[in-house]
Amino acid sequence: MKYSWKLDKHQVLFSKYFKLEEISLSHELFGGGYSNVFSREIFERGAVVAVLPYDPERRQVVLIEQFRAGAIGDAESPWLLECVAGVIEEGESEEQVAIRESQEEAGCKIRQLHRISRYYVSPGGTTELCTLYCGIIDGTGVGGIHGLAEENEDIRVELVDADLAYQRVRDGTIRSSATIIALQWLELNEQRLVL
Repeated sequence: MKYSWKLDKHQVLFSKYFKLEEISLSHELFGGGYSNVFSREIFERGAVVAVLPYDPERRQVVLIEQFRAGAIGDAESPWLLECVAGVIEEGESEEQVAIRESQEEAGCKIRQLHRISRYYVSPGGTTELCTLYCGIIDGTGVGGIHGLAEENEDIRVELVDADLAYQRVRDGTIRSSATIIALQWLELNEQRLVL
């Protein structure tokens, strides 16, 4: 069933690399009628794509490690193990972003994409919508340092045995949601991804 909502007020509070907006609204209630008007700040992030490169011949995944400002208060480290990800630029499809970012961030050529999911990262406060893929690759020669200097990227790339990657999810070493979701999906679906 679809419910309705009414926008009362909208304003941009901040706009630079990211945008912060404030909205005031009311929405239909499950029990009937409408809520009172209330305000929320929304972190405008937009659409992103993440991809877990996977070599089924070697049973290895590509994990990248980079500094993340959002994790600067993390007691472990603000350098996180992640899958490849990037923002959808105007005119790009989700698949094009997956292919482009895999090359830029990890030096990987995607042979085939398997869509895993499309989900809101944290809908209580951000618009960020992530489309997540597993990308089939040949891991020969993959590794090293990658990223675009003009985007201040300093990305360490490593091929990791799939079982070790699954263990890193279980022991909490991997703390990035897209990476956790992708690896859990791969663990459930690995048998059907043979070339």
